[in-house]
Amino acid sequence: MHKFDYEYDGRFLPLNYEEMKERGWEQPDFVFILGDAYVDHPSFGPAIISRVLELNGYKVAMISQPDWKDTSSIDIYGMPRLGFLVCAGNMDSMVNHYSVSKKRRQTDAYTPGGVMGKRPDYATVVYCNLIRRKYKNVPIIIGGIEASLRRLAHYDYWSNRLKHSVIVDSQADILIYGMGEKAIVEVADALNSGIDVKDISFVEGTVYKAKNLDNVVDYITLPEFKELTEDKINYAKSFKIQYENTDHFTGKTLVEKYNDHQYVIQNRPAAPLTEAEMDRVYSLDYTRTYHPSYEAEGGIPAISEIKFSLVSNRGCFGGCSFCALTFHQGRMLQTRSHKSIIQEAEKMIWDPEFKGYIHDVGGPTANFRQKACEKQKTLGVCKNKQCLFPKPCQNLVVDHSDYLELLRKLRELPNVKKVFIRSGIRFDYLMADENDEFFYELCKHHISGQLKVAPEHISDNVLSKMGKPENSVYRAFCEKYKKINEKLDMKQYLVPYLMSSHPGSTMKDAVKLAEYLRDLGYMPEQVQDFYPTPSTISTCMYYTGVDPRTMEKVYVPISPHEKAMQRALIQYRNPKNYELVHEALTIAKRTDLIGFDKKCLIRPRKNDEHFRPDKTGRNNQKNSGKNTANNKNKKTIRNVHKKKKK
Repeated sequence: MHKFDYEYDGRFLPLNYEEMKERGWEQPDFVFILGDAYVDHPSFGPAIISRVLELNGYKVAMISQPDWKDTSSIDIYGMPRLGFLVCAGNMDSMVNHYSVSKKRRQTDAYTPGGVMGKRPDYATVVYCNLIRRKYKNVPIIIGGIEASLRRLAHYDYWSNRLKHSVIVDSQADILIYGMGEKAIVEVADALNSGIDVKDISFVEGTVYKAKNLDNVVDYITLPEFKELTEDKINYAKSFKIQYENTDHFTGKTLVEKYNDHQYVIQNRPAAPLTEAEMDRVYSLDYTRTYHPSYEAEGGIPAISEIKFSLVSNRGCFGGCSFCALTFHQGRMLQTRSHKSIIQEAEKMIWDPEFKGYIHDVGGPTANFRQKACEKQKTLGVCKNKQCLFPKPCQNLVVDHSDYLELLRKLRELPNVKKVFIRSGIRFDYLMADENDEFFYELCKHHISGQLKVAPEHISDNVLSKMGKPENSVYRAFCEKYKKINEKLDMKQYLVPYLMSSHPGSTMKDAVKLAEYLRDLGYMPEQVQDFYPTPSTISTCMYYTGVDPRTMEKVYVPISPHEKAMQRALIQYRNPKNYELVHEALTIAKRTDLIGFDKKCLIRPRKNDEHFRPDKTGRNNQKNSGKNTANNKNKKTIRNVHKKKKK
């Protein structure tokens, strides 16, 4: 990525015309339209892309959250020399705006002061159409999580329909999917050399449009968009092909036809970054905070979670069905060197706001620090096999020693009181490690009172659809966690993340989860209802009713009322959920859980058909559910005793 001498002047990139003129620029090479506020921190994708372009000698000016109803809001620098870059933000704009119940969220952590409403719905499309109204022929390159996960035809939960590739609706010229550092430099160099944007069809990790397939070779044809809308099974088949082609080594070019003169072509994924390339990306001189112009508005809330956190890896071979990382970062692990991470930490610890706590050292999965197996280094990931599901692969390399060594180095730095691990710990990977050294140090040094883990559910039926290990693995983990803490003489607890209404979850499965929580004596304050975000296996199941991996039918809780009942069961102690829990237990034919017994989830009310007070004033449950036979036997015995007395 080195082509020009890189000189950093300690400033943010221009956010307005005056700042551009201060740099002596007459015209930027690229104007970057952001759906978020401008935060120059490597946890924000636009910060990385803009600094990588700067490293390669390009002038990038930023426009944050422009008024999408006013074309002058994207014209503050005039027309850029090479093109516009567009990113909706660190989150999909619809996930940012709406809860799973499709209610408008009240705050936006990526906007000054947390104010909601500073970006449009479907921001990538809206911003690009705004640019096209002003500049008809300027190159537009889109990227970020929203564009990446909507790069081909996809199910859109908020409109409840199948949508085109975002490159079609946005009128953009090139879509960069994944993390994009290599692709953006190749595209920039091609534009800089005079190649027309319509002819830039050769960059890995990009999607483009074409009128024909004359120049496309070695490709796989996906079902046409019309076929996708006519039969949901066609979408499941298409999604399976896409899922199998997310790896640089094995992935093929994919072609999706829209009509006789419009094709969307997805080139194979870009090569993962080497350790040296990762180190270079994170060594750039980010200011590591938000633009000072936001201070008067209350700053950017999102900075508090990441300012004192360290990214140690990218990618994830965990393979959870509801996670979009396979489509965005891929399953191939990419890691930074210890030296790179320590150097970043040494900058943090002298920050006046640093209180001695490194909030996180991780990534999508904190305790992954190398590729899953030796084969992946040259042949890539397996197309039809998972590394951890349903059981750990026999070729899986399970080793926490490198991560443990890194954490020890960080603990020894001056001013550091505690190094937390807040990004996910994959507990099945931890359990597969025969060496308990990391497990002990995790409990002793890297949590404070409680460890958050994500079993997601306890029903093996649901877990199999989630791509998660059997519940027996989690139970074994809980027991081991308890024993280790006892040996360390520490009172620490587990906080499980649980998900309701995932495809495959019947009402009986939801009741089973509620019983587990009852026995655990724990009621979570928050529950994550399954959220069908673009380009996940789980979302495909939700939309099509089949598992794209096997094409087998899957039960899907779709109605808002059923989803509300499943969610309420997880919080059955909350009085507000009583009616929903009662209805759910009735539907599941588990009214034996309505009563005064310690195994019951809720108590009956006086007008409840199950309410039968005895002489003590306690409930004598009506003959129903599992107690019917017992109640009949008890009545028979009482009648026999009465006859004998007479």
